[in-house]
Amino acid sequence: MSKKKVIVACGGAVATSTVAANAVVELCKENGIDVEIAQCRISEIASNLPADLIVPTSRVKRDYGVPLITGMPFVSGVGVDKTKEKILKVLKG
Repeated sequence: MSKKKVIVACGGAVATSTVAANAVVELCKENGIDVEIAQCRISEIASNLPADLIVPTSRVKRDYGVPLITGMPFVSGVGVDKTKEKILKVLKG
């Protein structure tokens, strides 16, 4: 399987995207997925494309033509398992 690129983006501060990015890295490790994380602000998503997946921790209004799964559950702790399932589905294709 080729390396997957995941953009983890947040609205302003880096704190929430770091939590989500770490969760995605752990998830990929556990499932043998080679992943590259690009951590940025929502406003910088376009400049980090192309990517296989976008995991924002705040609302994204644009469609980048890339699967988008909210990373908020990693921050709130609610719905984490479902979010992990969705991420794996996209990355395993």
